[in-house]
Amino acid sequence: MARLPIIVAPDPRLKRKCAAVEAVDETVRTLMDDMLETMYAAPGIGLAAPQVGIASRVIVVDIAREGEERSPYRMANPEVVHVSEELASYEEGCLSLPEHYSEVTRPSEATIRYLDENNERREVEVEGMLATCIQHEIDHLDGILFVDRISRLKRDMIIKKLVKAKRAEARASD
Repeated sequence: MARLPIIVAPDPRLKRKCAAVEAVDETVRTLMDDMLETMYAAPGIGLAAPQVGIASRVIVVDIAREGEERSPYRMANPEVVHVSEELASYEEGCLSLPEHYSEVTRPSEATIRYLDENNERREVEVEGMLATCIQHEIDHLDGILFVDRISRLKRDMIIKKLVKAKRAEARASD
């Protein structure tokens, strides 16, 4: 397994719609494993392929807390097939928007259809934080960041800070 570099916003690669995976083969399984290693090391609870520069519909998620047994989901071509009318708000963050958080409201329950790491079609009903995390990662596959779901003022402030941080980092490495 390998740790992959995480793309930080603003970056056009985070805004493009990803292509479906034809089948989960050894290459996709390796990507899933590398993404999990990258996510755990970050540390984070979800990661989408475009965040590591790959425009494929692949996500990994594990909301287990430190000290709990890991319980990762590896999903190719995940799609939301049903959501509840009931909503829930969580303070979301993102490995591609480091150190920035904002409350986002999403459906509190969802049914997700996907291909697992063995290329088997699965359907899972999720709720709470897991539902939020999976919906957040699926958004990435469509070029949507959590800041696209908050007020324009808050989004602009976060993006401005990220641009400033990137400039400072570029100057420091020159």
